Amino acid sequence: MAKLTLTLACTASDRTRPILDGRVQIPGVEIIGLPGEPEDIFRRALRDKAFDITELSMASHIVTTARGDSAYIGVPVFPSRAFRHSGVFVRADAGIARAEDLRGRRVGLPEYQQTAAMWMRGILSDRHGVRPEDVEWVVGSQEVAGGTERVAIQLPDRIRMRRIGPQDTLNTLLLSGELDALITPRPPSSFLDGSGRVVRLWPDYAVAEKEYYGATGFFPIMHCIAVRRTLAEQHPWLPLELFRAFNAAKAIALDEVQRNNFLRVSLPWIAAHYEETAALMGPDPWPYGLARNRRELQAMVDYSATDGLCAEPFDAQRLFHPSTYDT
Repeated sequence: MAKLTLTLACTASDRTRPILDGRVQIPGVEIIGLPGEPEDIFRRALRDKAFDITELSMASHIVTTARGDSAYIGVPVFPSRAFRHSGVFVRADAGIARAEDLRGRRVGLPEYQQTAAMWMRGILSDRHGVRPEDVEWVVGSQEVAGGTERVAIQLPDRIRMRRIGPQDTLNTLLLSGELDALITPRPPSSFLDGSGRVVRLWPDYAVAEKEYYGATGFFPIMHCIAVRRTLAEQHPWLPLELFRAFNAAKAIALDEVQRNNFLRVSLPWIAAHYEETAALMGPDPWPYGLARNRRELQAMVDYSATDGLCAEPFDAQRLFHPSTYDT
């Protein structure tokens, strides 16, 4: 039986390279690897349905699944997870010393539906009492003018959100005082220049993130792997085989960070860092599968409803192919 030849678009990382370079094979599949940056991959997948298998923004996947117009069905493999306390930046002269001080402020976002922004809105609401409707959200490109939401969204009237002008950027508006804060996964140039005009809301963000993990057990999921729905319907064995292959690739990555005889990662104490992480999060700090992540995934769906991104919450397992429910 001839193998399927399928495109796979994802970010190259220690967790995905074993599949991209062929060390881990997917039975019955010949992969054409298309590594790239998340923003470009998401836009092409969501707008053009450009790939057979793709890394996908979880927030966008929730939005399109809730609307019933998603071209992809998820596999509970999460190539990107990240704590997000490091990504909240404030003007040093804005009088914002605590998360609670964001209430009533103007806060910039690269995209309202961005998963990093969704997580921080959830954290602000759950942990600090700042609800999405308590903030004016200002959306636009961070450093270069232009850009739009990757998927069109409609928000309820209770959410105050506006786009910046076509010649504006979030970075310049933050410096001019038109914004009080910025939530973004990429530090703005006004912070990186070292001038002190823009600072992190949580300077000791690692301490805040570890405390958050200890309190919630959540290591925020950013992206999942997804397969074209029509392809999964034609080959219902494929999603589970993808799950197994990505698990095997992750096992290689976790093995490599623990090796001291020859360092596979260019950090001198990477094995010690893994031991410290495992002491806090367990031997597999990057869990895949629906069962191990169900509570966190359901929180994401609930946050999306609170944010106005979907009309009402739904069972998070709806995001994934039925063959992967027991993983």
